Amino acid sequence: MTAIQTRGLTKRFGDVVAVDDLDLRVEEGEVFGFLGPNGAGKSTTIDMLLDYVRPTEGTATVLGLDVHEESEALRERLGVLPEGLGLYERLTGRRHLELAADWTDATTDSDAILDRVGLAESDAARPVGNYSKGMQQRLALGMALVGNPDLLVLDEPSSGLDPHGIRQMRELVREEAEDGTTVFFSSHILGQVEAVCDRVAILHEGELVAVDTVEGLRKAVGAGSELRLRVTGDIDIDVADIEGVDSARFADGVLRVTCSDSRAKARVVTKLTNAGIEIIDVDSEEASLEDVFTAYTTEDGRPDAERDESLAVEEVRA
Repeated sequence: MTAIQTRGLTKRFGDVVAVDDLDLRVEEGEVFGFLGPNGAGKSTTIDMLLDYVRPTEGTATVLGLDVHEESEALRERLGVLPEGLGLYERLTGRRHLELAADWTDATTDSDAILDRVGLAESDAARPVGNYSKGMQQRLALGMALVGNPDLLVLDEPSSGLDPHGIRQMRELVREEAEDGTTVFFSSHILGQVEAVCDRVAILHEGELVAVDTVEGLRKAVGAGSELRLRVTGDIDIDVADIEGVDSARFADGVLRVTCSDSRAKARVVTKLTNAGIEIIDVDSEEASLEDVFTAYTTEDGRPDAERDESLAVEEVRA
């Protein structure tokens, strides 16, 4: 089942093209990361999906419903955490949850939601104007959970949260996905996306430049992992011919092996051990999502046009 699908979605503001011919497909039950530099068109895309902004061209369906023609029915099935949500300072946290239930015509267990987002009963009884930024973000996330939505749209959900709150947020997102909820997760904090998302889309200057798993994106730009092995003596065998190994170099007692397939690391260690080479230390480092993101959003680092096209055709036009 498809939770979100856009075809040729385009938004122009005068001569400025904010989103250009976007074809996107998000499957039901997945946690989907939506990335891009500031000004890439992420917020405009979300606004079109929520029918806050009408597209210049193209169509969008969410949960099988047309986002414009069936927007009222759709909103009853959505939970939205917008960036910078304004709360009512004089109202209590609990009253905010009650209002969210009224808006979605839903029944809700406020105590259960408060517990899930890490707010105490005493917090819920206080005016929101006395909350810290992190507490306000927790409450806003709780409001998005009211009514057990089929789709959660989270725009910068970790904003204002401390490390403990960020960990709770990640756990909550995974729990929602395990229960069948689709999560559309937009963030500029790449580590958060990498930790929680099944697939990731990268938007650059209004255009979709890649959609894949984080591991798939690494391979597409050649940003694999590096295995570093400190050994005794010299190495007189070649490991570069091992499947999944891109390159290998030996200097100062350290063998550095770049792998496009993480399983190749074990093959390298096995080959060295079988050859009687003593390994005294092992270290490994994966290319971060930040490395991949930089590769896709800078001219020098972008994959070639053919690779871009194959990613787009395979992943978003299927």
